[in-house]
Amino acid sequence: MASSKDSTGTELSPSGLPIKPVPGSTGIPFLSSIKDRLDFYYFQGHMIYFKSRIEKYKSTVLRLNVPPGPFLARNPKVVAVLDASSFRVLLDSSKVDKTDTLTGTYIPPLSLYSGLRPLAYLDTTDPLHTSLKTLIFSLLASRKAHVIPSFHEIYGSIFDEIKTNVESSGPTEFNTLNQSASFDFMCSAFFGGSLPSESIGPSAAEVALKWLFFQLHPLVSKVSNALPWPIEDLLLHNFHLPPCLVKSGYKSLETYFSDVAKSTIDEAEQLGISRHVALHNIIFATLFNAYGGIKIFLPYLLKCVAQAGPVLHEKLVKEIRLVVRSENGSVTLAGTEKMHLTKSVVYEALRLNPPVEYQYGKAREDLIIESHETAYKVKKGEMIFGYQPIATQDERIFKDGESFVPDRFLGEEGEKLLNYVYWSNGMETSMPAVSNKQCPGKDMVGLVGRLFLVELFSRYDTFTADVGVLPLEPKITFKSITSASNN
Repeated sequence: MASSKDSTGTELSPSGLPIKPVPGSTGIPFLSSIKDRLDFYYFQGHMIYFKSRIEKYKSTVLRLNVPPGPFLARNPKVVAVLDASSFRVLLDSSKVDKTDTLTGTYIPPLSLYSGLRPLAYLDTTDPLHTSLKTLIFSLLASRKAHVIPSFHEIYGSIFDEIKTNVESSGPTEFNTLNQSASFDFMCSAFFGGSLPSESIGPSAAEVALKWLFFQLHPLVSKVSNALPWPIEDLLLHNFHLPPCLVKSGYKSLETYFSDVAKSTIDEAEQLGISRHVALHNIIFATLFNAYGGIKIFLPYLLKCVAQAGPVLHEKLVKEIRLVVRSENGSVTLAGTEKMHLTKSVVYEALRLNPPVEYQYGKAREDLIIESHETAYKVKKGEMIFGYQPIATQDERIFKDGESFVPDRFLGEEGEKLLNYVYWSNGMETSMPAVSNKQCPGKDMVGLVGRLFLVELFSRYDTFTADVGVLPLEPKITFKSITSASNN
């Protein structure tokens, strides 16, 4: 942690920024963290909670409490990094330790994972991290040819169903259809074989979501309009829900993945990973990382495109259909790479609405963290926290950062901005590796976003939709659809 001093004696960071103490306050132990939790979930909301404290302390690096607080988290105190510059410390594996920090200041009961710590909870220095991430990379590489046909088969039928329902019955909700389709798609793309909706049954997605909810309930709120907030806060944010309530459902997931992922589990043994460890990591990676991310992201992408209206729709129709024609009527990986506006729209949706909003890590050693104008010292072992939607809406980097700008990432200057798109726990311009914590499926998520728009605008010229609110994603209801013309 090298520093120097200027002629006035002010301590400077390696890049010449003045070093100041981290401002902010965590208040009265226990009581303040409960008050802050209520502000965060019910009285202010996430964005106002952080912005009001940035304004109060005139800093985007500050000390504050993060939920859930008592009684789930022993220590809710963090150093928050809330701008595009300081946030980068969380992407540097040499500076932050990610052991047990996926969900922040608490960790779900390990019985939800058959007593194991999945890959996402392991630091890069853990020997098992390298083996497990190597296994995931191998799985993705071996199945990359199946992504496009699997997506076309499953989401093509979903869009056809939406069109039929809108024309015959009126407004049709997307989320309920996507809930099952996204689970089926991820399993089809990764493993082939029978779909979960066939093997486990029509409730397969509900089983998976219930398991996910039991891990993440301390981080969600307003799950039901019928539940008064004091009762919800007591039930969701103070104690872990009993894992035994999802044990039978998880057993059905184990049975399914033991079958469809057998070849991947066989490969894991060759890497020195036990079948037990491999199975439960495959379940976690497929459901938590892949299914959970896609299920949340696609409604946000659809929201952005729906609200942008027919002018953007026309441009996307023109680009997508032109490229598909140039590929002899087929949707190909190379073709989607030529869809520059489509790619920009996906990046912009990921910038505004990252599937994982929170990032955490503990300082490996005493650090100097730099914002745009000031540097701050952080002690070894302190928890560093980033709220990504603020960092990736930083007006110092993104003009009109809170707005959806479809063509933001076009051209040479637009491509430079990809250095500040962090949704994958890394810069969009960097690559996942066994030595970092960047999402191994980064490129696949971008591809899925493009494929979603390809399926949508191959069938429709334009559409209208109502946008509502659900606990983790926007509620999208298709109101009208204009079928594809012959252009």
